[in-house]
Amino acid sequence: MKKIEAIIKPFKLDEVKHALNEIGVQGMTVTDVRGFGRQKGHVEYYRGAEYDINFVPKVKIEVVLSDAITEQAVSIIKERAKTGAIGDGKIFVCPVENVIRIRTG
Repeated sequence: MKKIEAIIKPFKLDEVKHALNEIGVQGMTVTDVRGFGRQKGHVEYYRGAEYDINFVPKVKIEVVLSDAITEQAVSIIKERAKTGAIGDGKIFVCPVENVIRIRTG
């Protein structure tokens, strides 16, 4: 089993979620996160004042999958989350050694 953590732009979440559902991904955890990479944040103006926004809002998707569909899921996330602009995000794939359902043990 593998755990995929994908950090993407928030407006791409629905598109990625629907595409993953189509290949049989039944559950995921979604977290609102903030961070920066190469884009180093941006400048916004509010009522004439300039504000440096160092942390850009993103969404983190976490999914645990069988090895059989991991590559397909990564490919889908890459295709659906890409805008071609800086700050599209990252995908991390890690091995999962064990999963325990709390309700049933």
